[in-house]
Amino acid sequence: MNLKKITKLKQALLAVAFINTSTAAYAADEELLGILLENGAITQAQYESLLSKDSITSEDVIPAPSAENSTVEVINLDERIAVQVNQQLETRLPVAASQTGSGFRLATRDGNWETNLQWRAQTRFTSPYRSDPRQISSFNADNQSNFEARRLRMKIGGHGFQPWLSYYFEVDLQPSRDVDDSSASSSARVIDWRIDIAKWDWGGIRVGQWKVDLNRERVDSSGRQQFVERSIANRVFTMDRQVGAQIRGHIFKETPADMRFYAGVFNGEGRSVNNTDNDMMYMGRLQWNFLGRDLSWRQTDVEYTDKPTGSLAIAGFTTTGSCTRWSSSGCGNLDGFDRPANAIPGQFDIDQVVQEFAFKYRGFSAQQEYHRREIDDKSDGSSHELTGGYVQAGYFFHNIFPSVPKELELAVRYAFVDEPNATNRIFENERRETTLGANWFFDGHNNKVTLDYSRLTLDDAFFGQDESDDRLRLQWDVSF
Repeated sequence: MNLKKITKLKQALLAVAFINTSTAAYAADEELLGILLENGAITQAQYESLLSKDSITSEDVIPAPSAENSTVEVINLDERIAVQVNQQLETRLPVAASQTGSGFRLATRDGNWETNLQWRAQTRFTSPYRSDPRQISSFNADNQSNFEARRLRMKIGGHGFQPWLSYYFEVDLQPSRDVDDSSASSSARVIDWRIDIAKWDWGGIRVGQWKVDLNRERVDSSGRQQFVERSIANRVFTMDRQVGAQIRGHIFKETPADMRFYAGVFNGEGRSVNNTDNDMMYMGRLQWNFLGRDLSWRQTDVEYTDKPTGSLAIAGFTTTGSCTRWSSSGCGNLDGFDRPANAIPGQFDIDQVVQEFAFKYRGFSAQQEYHRREIDDKSDGSSHELTGGYVQAGYFFHNIFPSVPKELELAVRYAFVDEPNATNRIFENERRETTLGANWFFDGHNNKVTLDYSRLTLDDAFFGQDESDDRLRLQWDVSF
């Protein structure tokens, strides 16, 4: 309320007070009624009526406000207060706090600085195998029912100085361990750290350590999976986390030629390991978004993609070193090949290619990969070919049958791996996986329960034996 209105109100109240002391119209000073009229306290009709009245009360001059007008005044006052508070916050507190799908967010109001902090827990029950059985001895071992905190993670990401200069860290807080492992094997470890420079429209540069963008199944976060765990093909064919640099971009956006490309060079020694020689790991990936829409790196269609969206990709890498496999634990060896500590420098030449397909539309999702890896062992001149892959699909049947809960997704996966036998690499092991899964989404991927059942089989050519067994897994994955 401005000063002018306050002055008018004071004058009106004084006039009313004077009028209330009078008992007849003739006792009221005509000049005072003129003041009320001049300041808008009364209308011309009221003025004329008051002059002719025998007696006057305050209600004649200032009628009681209606309930409707009173409510409007309160609402307008609340809005004005809110505007003033927001203006003060923007002026005196340049950092805003909020909660998003990426966790707790702190951001400056100019948009140049942002930090997202998220905690994640993945708790799991498995029976009778914790991991995929790969040998006859694994199938014949004692059953193991187990509860574990499979993943406990802290994620920190955002950007600084400018929105196109982003960063990300991920810490694995407490990995599980076996009874004969040292406590050091369950210590907290930094598994991802990277900086992205994406100033240009076509893309940018990434440096650091991360899951290299070779294939969708591995790059999809373990918290964005369709099943409790990745397929049996993942352990054999993943490139996993590496230290290096990469050029990456997105071109011809929203056209029939919409594409993503990746080209990088890495140490090739796995997570947090310095290179031991001049040999490097080189990779490339070309992804065609054939419907002109980009497909995110996450499984299931819990977001209910309104328009059909799909991608076709081909990728590969080549390296020379002492590793024949990689994981979040770093450099390792496939069954039947020398451990890195026992291998001679540059013992293994590895070349791998992968073909990939993915698609989402209105609650339906499908994806597929086919891998082929060739390993040349310089210690004995042998060459080995490994093939494998998977195909999987899921659907929210609520879209067809409304009686089915909309939070429920059902899925199926088939996977295979053909690899050298661990005892005699001339022979092959053929492993197969058929898995049925169900997801219940409380809050998308940030809070979900997954149940899956697998039929696992092994055909061991060296021993001439076939083994098969069932596995059940239940998991709760939640991010805060």
